Amino acid sequence: MAGRDLGMSPDRAFPGAGNGQAGAVRVGPSIFVRLKLRLIAGNLRGDTTRLLGFIFTLIAALLVASSGFIVMAMLRLAPADIALDAGIVLFTALLVGWAIVPLLAFGLDDTLDPSRLALLPLRTGQLAAGMFASSVTGVWPIATLVITSGAIVGLAGGIGGVLVGVVAVLLQFALCVVVSRLITTSLSGVLRTRRGRDVLAISAIFVVVAAQLPNLLINRGIGGDPLAVLRGLASALRWTPPGMAAHAVADGGAVALAELAVLAVLVAVIGWLWIAALRRALVTTDASTEGASVRNSRGLLARVLPDGQLAAVATKELKYARRDPRGRVGWFAALAVTGIMAFSLNGQEGTSPSAALAIGPACIGALMISLQSCNSFGIDGRSLWMNSMAYGTARDWRTDLAGRHLAVATIAVPVLAVLSVIAGLLAGNVGWALPAVISSWGVLGVGLGVGAVTSVLMPYTVPERLNAFTGAAPGQGGIAFAGSFGAMLGTGLLMLPVTLPVLFGLSWVGVLALPYGILISWGGRRLAGNIGFTRYPEILGAISRPA
Repeated sequence: MAGRDLGMSPDRAFPGAGNGQAGAVRVGPSIFVRLKLRLIAGNLRGDTTRLLGFIFTLIAALLVASSGFIVMAMLRLAPADIALDAGIVLFTALLVGWAIVPLLAFGLDDTLDPSRLALLPLRTGQLAAGMFASSVTGVWPIATLVITSGAIVGLAGGIGGVLVGVVAVLLQFALCVVVSRLITTSLSGVLRTRRGRDVLAISAIFVVVAAQLPNLLINRGIGGDPLAVLRGLASALRWTPPGMAAHAVADGGAVALAELAVLAVLVAVIGWLWIAALRRALVTTDASTEGASVRNSRGLLARVLPDGQLAAVATKELKYARRDPRGRVGWFAALAVTGIMAFSLNGQEGTSPSAALAIGPACIGALMISLQSCNSFGIDGRSLWMNSMAYGTARDWRTDLAGRHLAVATIAVPVLAVLSVIAGLLAGNVGWALPAVISSWGVLGVGLGVGAVTSVLMPYTVPERLNAFTGAAPGQGGIAFAGSFGAMLGTGLLMLPVTLPVLFGLSWVGVLALPYGILISWGGRRLAGNIGFTRYPEILGAISRPA
């Protein structure tokens, strides 16, 4: 077992290794590099979609690397103090990115999960060296190294500064890698569980929201002078590891050498902690394989509705929303985007207060919530075949869609009411929450009706992966985009007759939004039920593709 140092060397694990016998291979970091490159090449062979995706990744990494290098290099044109402050902030941002982004890729990149390598007959130190080598192999690690290298051009002064800068850049890059590996290895057991994936999904939404806060604060005039903000932020980060790395590049003297020594020790300590976490992770029971307790709970809708297909489908969908992180991401994204829009729109200077500032964000939130229903059957996957045992008519399909819509409405109706009140308060008049909530409920109904049609016309597989931020199966990305974009466009066009008059001041027209939305939802379910009954084999095949 890789996690325990039992005196098992590669020579013992692979007889003949290291003593000159035929077939002997000494396992080192180069083996992991070659293995990762072969896995990448094998994954692209024979699959045009993945090849195009890899080409797109290469182009994106090239653009990011070149633009980042240019930004770093152009710091030389700024005053020395401002250039140093910007370098400290940028170095810190790179470290934070390396700490967070791999968590979002957990479940997609097999090299991040130490359990994938648990059966290799290697010492933990050898395994850590190999995982480090595989971590720095790829287009994005190279892009990071290119970006940080730009600091040598932008901050270093003289040949001494260049030499010190090269070492500082390498230590900064090594720090990013070991910090990333320490975090993913320490959390690997948790991330394989459902609760861990839930926390990750929620945390990712908050990270996205937090990334927008500086821009929102500056737009509202709260941040003050941007240079003062930069100076204050850099002074707070000055003695952090990335702050010392950036300062060492700019200083190039005795202080820089002391900072490099501290960075080297810190990288070694974090690397030792990573090896200890790796050893522990490889000998710890995988919590994701343990049986979970089952609670006998009927749920609220099952108690209110009469027994039957409608109550069963609605209860199942509510359990999906509570248990499956793939469903929660959409809800939290809708809440985050609505909150950001309401905060941003009402903070623009020169904007006169109006009901549109409350109605607009509420309707956007309803649109985003309804987009979760544009592929209603995708989350069921292969289990949808059981419906064929019970659904014998188009009416059964309509009832199924009605149950799904009822589950969405059970959560969305009170959520949209709260969002409308918040939007009204931010707009300056809580009374505007009434037309906002009625309009948002109407948009929700229209979106559900349109989503029912797209669900039977353009279904696609929702991958059952550890990561909640995954789209469709390979080869279905275009269908997923077309379905989401079509549902968004269709909902927007169908809502224009009742939302435009309200936005232009005719508030009484908003009374028609709710019955209009209910009518479109009913019509969409009826049309989708008839289509779905005749296209059941095609729908089942589309949502059951291997991902």
